[in-house]
Amino acid sequence: MDSEKQMLIGKTLGELKIVVGELGMPAFTATQIAKWLYQQHIGSIDDMTNISKANREKLKVHYEIGAMPPIDCQRSKDGTIKYLFPIASSELSGDSAKYVETVFIPDGDRATLCVSCQVGCKMNCLFCQTGKQGFDGNLTAADILNQIYALPESQELTNIVFMGQGEPMDNLDQVLRATQILTADYGWAWSPKRITVSSVGIRNKLRRFLDESECHVAISMHSPLPEQRQMLMPAERQMSITEVVDMLRQYDFTHQRRCSFEYICFGGLNDTTMHAREIVKLLQGLECRVNLIRFHKIPGVDLLASDEKRMESLRDYLTAHGVFTTIRASRGQDIFAACGLLSTARKNEK
Repeated sequence: MDSEKQMLIGKTLGELKIVVGELGMPAFTATQIAKWLYQQHIGSIDDMTNISKANREKLKVHYEIGAMPPIDCQRSKDGTIKYLFPIASSELSGDSAKYVETVFIPDGDRATLCVSCQVGCKMNCLFCQTGKQGFDGNLTAADILNQIYALPESQELTNIVFMGQGEPMDNLDQVLRATQILTADYGWAWSPKRITVSSVGIRNKLRRFLDESECHVAISMHSPLPEQRQMLMPAERQMSITEVVDMLRQYDFTHQRRCSFEYICFGGLNDTTMHAREIVKLLQGLECRVNLIRFHKIPGVDLLASDEKRMESLRDYLTAHGVFTTIRASRGQDIFAACGLLSTARKNEK
């Protein structure tokens, strides 16, 4: 990519109108550019064939599409593909190259993409490899959307989850901009119900997301007990799981918008009947679901994965007590399955 040129990916229709205005192009050209970008997913400005050659040349002086293909991938025997994307943002700290992971998960007639929103993460959850990397910066909306735009399987996608590297609420402006373009008529024109954004729970930011977005929300719980959750997730100190749930009660999840809780099961730690009772008590009266997740081992962390029988027992107890609960299918176990492992490996090569 030419560092002197700006990226068109990530620009809203309003920003594209400013671009064409500054270049002396007709106002309607902004909508044409948006459609070429977000609906046709073109690779070059020269592909914008309904824009005059003279105007395309003007555009090329200062701008480029900005799509950057993945530089590495690992393919699982179950069809899951983990891609490593380079990051173009000049805002990120340091001179070394930065990378994020994106995971494509095909499943019958569904194809989900798990995207990243930061390089590294500040949350430092005990069980997460990304947190061990430290924090190198926020992705721009362009960096986030490039994971979709430049994905080889982009046309197959049915759902997107912001559950990759980073905490979405810690980069909320850029996450909201990305989801706006994904759902806008001039953009991908996706229903917000095809997008789920996760969070550990960050005061003010979570409320703003719930107010400004119609996308689904997924909260990382991992323990209903505040002291134990704080041991697993330092973010509990800033916004407790009880505060998160109290806030969620103020919103309507009885229709299409969904609220869910992610719960990694650690053997002998958070998978007991006592934990199940506390989850039921915590979530009482809230329309939601719980996704139980198998723990993928990461280096240097002594946590153990729950066995299948214990997870099934936890699921059955919660479901019997009115909390709709599923066990998420484990995918990509024969590759760097846990988030952060592939980018950590690349980072350590430097």
